[in-house]
Amino acid sequence: MIKSPYLIRPGKALNFAKLSTDDTGPFKGKEEAQEAIDKNLRKLRQLQELLYAQGKYALLVVFQAIDAGGKDGAIDHVFSGVNPQGCAVASFKVPSLEEAAHDYLWRIHLAAPRRGKIGIFNRSHYESILVERVKNLVSLKVWSRRYEHINAFEKMLGDEGTVIIKFFLNISRDEQKRRMEARLEDKSKNWKFSPSDVEERKRWDLYMEAFKDALEKCSTEHAPWYAVPADRKWFRNWVISDIIVRTLQELDMEYPKPVECLDKIKVV
Repeated sequence: MIKSPYLIRPGKALNFAKLSTDDTGPFKGKEEAQEAIDKNLRKLRQLQELLYAQGKYALLVVFQAIDAGGKDGAIDHVFSGVNPQGCAVASFKVPSLEEAAHDYLWRIHLAAPRRGKIGIFNRSHYESILVERVKNLVSLKVWSRRYEHINAFEKMLGDEGTVIIKFFLNISRDEQKRRMEARLEDKSKNWKFSPSDVEERKRWDLYMEAFKDALEKCSTEHAPWYAVPADRKWFRNWVISDIIVRTLQELDMEYPKPVECLDKIKVV
């Protein structure tokens, strides 16, 4: 678990209203941060190669946000330089008939990365204590016991070698409005907009309450939550890349030892 001003401290009460959406950290602006972002992306590619070569750990990166929170953009930018062979994105939408016939964690476990790989979840198992809660798709009795399930599931993954980092992309209500309007105005982005987004926006307070409980109850030593100020996309990208790089650097990773007698081999 990496120390950060955006870490949701495990076991501590969370004052959700005080979480920043528009912080810029140590930077005065985008131009000043760009060098640091580019440096992180180069490091991430190097660390991914080491992760893949050693095959001891898997990395699971979870993204959650309100509609227009920036999950797609963050994934596209932060992982733009990694080798696609060692990285996979899973996007969890409405469960299929087969998925719905199993427990809610079944499809999640199927998508978990194997050792040596980076797995990225665009939405995740947390939908079952966010959307399903807010829209009353399941009862209080059902969703309230899922925090314990999720913590146990993530603990098991961690014990088996999966390093988990979870990012809540925290945007303001005003910023969500601006982004939705931009999707309506730009014809090339119309496909991203659904009339249901307007209905979901009316549930803003309910979603924020659900996010608060998810972050507070499910930020643990083995699977920490980070609430990333995401009104500024460039700063969001720096925070995410910085935390991922520092997390990987803390692992005891090294390249496998080469086979013996390589110095005696001649390629003809």
